[in-house]
Amino acid sequence: MPQITLNGQPHTITVPITIASLLESLDISRKPVVVELNGNALPPSEHSTAEVTDGSKVELITLAAGG
Repeated sequence: MPQITLNGQPHTITVPITIASLLESLDISRKPVVVELNGNALPPSEHSTAEVTDGSKVELITLAAGG
């Protein structure tokens, strides 16, 4: 099965998917998140078109309000 590196850890994917689909599968699609794909920061407008494929490196940072 294809594998990616997600926040420094191996993560198996079943098919090449988009960042938007990955966020949805991780149940964080509705949260503010910063995404880096293979060393490049992605604006939210590219989440639905940027493909995650075997060997991709993805870093996700969720934002939380607080004081």
